[in-house]
Amino acid sequence: MSYSVGQVAGFAGVTVRTLHHYDEIGLLCPSGRSAAGHRRYEDADLDRLQQILFYRELGFPLDEVAVLLDAPDSDPREHLRRQHALLSGRIRRLQDMAAAVERAMEARTMSINLTPEEKFEVFGDHDPDAYAQEAEQRWGDTDAYRESARRSASYTKADWERIRDEAEENTRRMVAVMASGAAPESAAAMDVAEEHRAMITRNHYACSYEIHRGLAEMYVADPRFTKNIDEAAPGLARYTRRAILANAARHDR
Repeated sequence: MSYSVGQVAGFAGVTVRTLHHYDEIGLLCPSGRSAAGHRRYEDADLDRLQQILFYRELGFPLDEVAVLLDAPDSDPREHLRRQHALLSGRIRRLQDMAAAVERAMEARTMSINLTPEEKFEVFGDHDPDAYAQEAEQRWGDTDAYRESARRSASYTKADWERIRDEAEENTRRMVAVMASGAAPESAAAMDVAEEHRAMITRNHYACSYEIHRGLAEMYVADPRFTKNIDEAAPGLARYTRRAILANAARHDR
């Protein structure tokens, strides 16, 4: 059975002009002509067209496609194996790209919806977006991260000012307890640690005692956190860690 150029164009999802061009350059010449001289394509021509379109989809230029298909040792099965391998690689790359886009979308939801001027007013020299990508890489698959992203996306400048003020007040209270000479395991220090946990739950995500323990360890394991916390008072990061761990243990009893 033979097919007209219009039928083949419809089968393959290409234009008639494309088929004419392939014929003109010798890439796909129809096996026959009608009595009126119109192109007629056989099943073998359709098979070749399919191979051409596969390679074109994979980015091969037409001259390279011609070389591949017209090679003396050209084997249809080998073409299929090669195309399968190339398509599989492309699928993996596209999946990686899609995953990267999804991560970027989630990370974007973590961005604080303030203008640069407002960010400076609220946070001063500290850029809350600076570690957004790292946070997404570390905790992007957790419920806590997703909950924090959901809440953060809706916060206004006034919300962030309130959260900043609460955090600064909590820090001042912990500094005062430490300055009084009370041990990190004292009731006063543990109470401030509990307020810190409640503040995180109220403003960001459900902060369990296990999560709070993890934060406490990070405060001393990551020099960036230690430096930032110790700006309020030397040794505050380690003191806060011990208070948080003691408070968590108190509630485990």
